[in-house]
Amino acid sequence: MQSDWLEIINLILRYFHVVAGIAWIGASFYFIWLDNNLEEPARLKTDMGIKGDLWAIHGGGIYEVSKYKLAPKEMPSKLHWFKWEAYTTWITGFLLLTLIYYINADSYLIDKEKITITQPVSILISLGSLIFGWLIYNGLCRSKIINNGILFASVCLLIIGLFSLFLDQIFSDRGAFIHIGAMIGTCMAANVWRVIIPSQKYLVSSINDGTEPDPKISEHAKLRSTHNNYVTLPLLFLMISHHYSFIYSHEFSWLALVGIVFIGMLIRHYFNLRHKGVNKPVFFLSGFLSFLILTFYLIPSPNRNVVSSAQISDGQVMSIINMHCTSCHSRRPTDAVFSVAPGGVYLNTREDLIRWEDKIISSAVKSHWMPLANKTKMTEEERKVIYSWLKQQN
Repeated sequence: MQSDWLEIINLILRYFHVVAGIAWIGASFYFIWLDNNLEEPARLKTDMGIKGDLWAIHGGGIYEVSKYKLAPKEMPSKLHWFKWEAYTTWITGFLLLTLIYYINADSYLIDKEKITITQPVSILISLGSLIFGWLIYNGLCRSKIINNGILFASVCLLIIGLFSLFLDQIFSDRGAFIHIGAMIGTCMAANVWRVIIPSQKYLVSSINDGTEPDPKISEHAKLRSTHNNYVTLPLLFLMISHHYSFIYSHEFSWLALVGIVFIGMLIRHYFNLRHKGVNKPVFFLSGFLSFLILTFYLIPSPNRNVVSSAQISDGQVMSIINMHCTSCHSRRPTDAVFSVAPGGVYLNTREDLIRWEDKIISSAVKSHWMPLANKTKMTEEERKVIYSWLKQQN
């Protein structure tokens, strides 16, 4: 019953996390696009303090959007703030991290084949990575490096690489990957909470008090917002990557993660330039081709010599499956974590194995992602037997 409730909570949190994330990233995309497409207004609007405007059509209506240099002569009674999209995304994301990786740390977070640590220690390392990730990033933003975009991005990629390498030595492959995503997401949400929203409150307060606001504060907040925009594509990829074990189970997955972040930023840069009227397809093409090359590099292939020439019986392979897999992947799971088979994958019969051949090879032979954290200690020889039997059926 407890596992059923955890599944329900997981579903609800995941749903709200996705919806809030769509709203947050959608707002980020829209306002960066809006800023990049603003045109110099007519003299009449300039005299009103308008910095730029834009005309658009959507949903059967025509819109006029204007941005003020500072503020209108009379502040509106209702001003829309964009913050709860970010807060809700982070809160639901952290609750998911707790539900999946903290409560079930032995299954999802800890890999005892890498290092033996306790559940509390693994959680402390996890929390530390989120906190120190933000502190380091925020420190860089307060340094002179922030004035050099290329240098700043390079240092950030280096730091992501170091965090990725460190976490890869401690956590499960999947756990390490998702934690880099959580670290980036934490920096993004903290940008909103600690920098962008306070800057906007300061601006509104200055206007209401009739004092001249310091433009550097707003400029810095805008820069943090731009940082958030550039890492949206890498973050989205990391969010969905846990569905594809070949990505995070590679020997150099930590390095591939850095490549994924860089590629996502490169493609985002293309679109941001394009919104300004600067079309440089080399950024998009190089990013897309790099992504294809990286993906094909990550796809593992079993050693051709792995297929045994000896005939393997159904009973032999089913004995291995029953020992290592069916506690979870069964029509009636006995595992303490899963009340239903993950992914709807049942492995109770010979026909089930043939049906899920590709999934088994991908998760248990090529990537070794299954069994989870290899709790049942499946050996390399047993993986070879499973692969050989599956190939013999063809």
